[in-house]
Amino acid sequence: MMKMNTGTTPSLSVGGSGVSGNEWESRPGGMVVQRRTDLTSDAPRVIRVRVKYLSVYHEININSQSSFGELKKVLSGQTGLHHEDMKILYKDKERDSKMFLDLCGVKDRSKLVLKEDPMAQEKRLLEKRRNAVVEKAMKSIADISLEVDRLAGQVSAFETVINKGGKVEEKSLVNLIEMLMNQLLRLDAITADGDVKLKRKMQVKRVQTYVETLDVLKVKNSTKKVDINKSVRHKPQTQTQYQQRDLLSFVDEEEVEEPRRDSGASSSGTPAVVTNDWEKMFDSTSAAKAVEPVKPVPPRFKWEFFD
Repeated sequence: MMKMNTGTTPSLSVGGSGVSGNEWESRPGGMVVQRRTDLTSDAPRVIRVRVKYLSVYHEININSQSSFGELKKVLSGQTGLHHEDMKILYKDKERDSKMFLDLCGVKDRSKLVLKEDPMAQEKRLLEKRRNAVVEKAMKSIADISLEVDRLAGQVSAFETVINKGGKVEEKSLVNLIEMLMNQLLRLDAITADGDVKLKRKMQVKRVQTYVETLDVLKVKNSTKKVDINKSVRHKPQTQTQYQQRDLLSFVDEEEVEEPRRDSGASSSGTPAVVTNDWEKMFDSTSAAKAVEPVKPVPPRFKWEFFD
């Protein structure tokens, strides 16, 4: 192959006028042609385009290698429209936002037309609403997760107490189960898809696990309560049985001792004197009664003790 040699001529005349030699170059074969200008070079340059929106023209200075999407963002600040709600026409054809100006033939002082796209605007609003719903669901799940974390601490505390042989009020367990069930209802009210649905499912399983744990603890706590009540009931009954037995034995001993005392008194007393004087007989009996001490009368019946 022949090597291309570029050179400059000292002076050339075109149409009778002298032109500097820097504008010409020599091609292989000795042909002299005009040097390439900046318009055909690969270096990017700034161009000015005129964009018509309604009845107003906007002049925009932008890089020639920029895309139509970048041009839309520049126009958004001047027109007040969202860049996703715009469509730009060049030579009566809609240009995509990913297309480049220079590849589509846009040059300096080119004219473009800007219009509002209602379909794109509706699509953007629907997407915005969908994102708002997803964000709200994510926030709700995050709040529920924090509440479940707080309740999980109480579940672990109750589990530790009951496993160590302690006793917890049944009302506290019931209230904790109700609070967990309320969180489960809040999770069921959330409707979402994708990652939000997976997170909601994880929280539902977590709450169900805590509820099952509390049900088991509730059964353990109730059985311990029954055992304690049985032990408390048996102790007073044995004591009362012993007391009743002691009292009955005491009454029986009193009944046995009473005839013995009567027989001893009759044997050790003074002999009775037979006389016909009724006044002396009454005086001796009254004196004997005055001398004898008063004995307490033991009860003749058994007391019935009621609980």
